[in-house]
Order: sequence, then structure tokens, then C-alpha cells
Amino acid sequence: MKNTDKKDTTVRRRAGKARRRYFSGVLALALAAAMSCPALAAGSDPLAIVNNLSDFVFSCIKAIGVIVLGWGVVQVGMSVQSHDASQRTQGFLCLFGGLLIAFAKEILTLIGVV
Repeated sequence: MKNTDKKDTTVRRRAGKARRRYFSGVLALALAAAMSCPALAAGSDPLAIVNNLSDFVFSCIKAIGVIVLGWGVVQVGMSVQSHDASQRTQGFLCLFGGLLIAFAKEILTLIGVV
């Protein structure tokens, strides 16, 4: 009799856990549905939306360029300290590449592409 009692409690415990997980999932979905709000478009100019997206993309590119630029400065500083010519060359290439990436929108505007 002891063996069947153990099985019953184990089955009940697992069923209780499964029931709790199910109700937690249902509650999470209900809260997500209740807290959602509709997105309303403000304005009818599709070109403004494209320009906003373009500004966002170029700001992300600028942020990456500034990070690369900072890493290039660190590499140049470390190469000056260690007197390593190949590391100095790599640092300057990284520095100029970061400058080019950071000012990509201004360069493209200057040559008339954007």
C-alpha cells in the first residue's frame, strides 16, 4: 500500500505543477492582451517616416564609428608605449576607419548622394 500512496502523491504534485504553469501562462497572455494599446499613425507623409528611419540608421552607424574611433585611439596609444610599428599602423587604420564611419552621413551629403 505504501508504494501506491507514493505514486498518488507524485502524480498529484506533478498535476498541480502543470496546472500552475498553465494558469500562469494564461494569466500572462491575458495581461499582455489587456495592457496592449493600438498604434495610431500620426500623419500621412510616408517620406517623413523614411527620413526618420534614415536618421535612426545613420545615428546607429555614427555610434559604431565613434566606438571604432575610440578603439583606434587606444591602439595608437598602446603602440606608442610599446614602440611597435605594425600595431601603430593598425591603430591609425582603425582611427581613420572610425572617422570615416562616424562621418559617413556628412561625407555622403557632401558628395551629393544623400
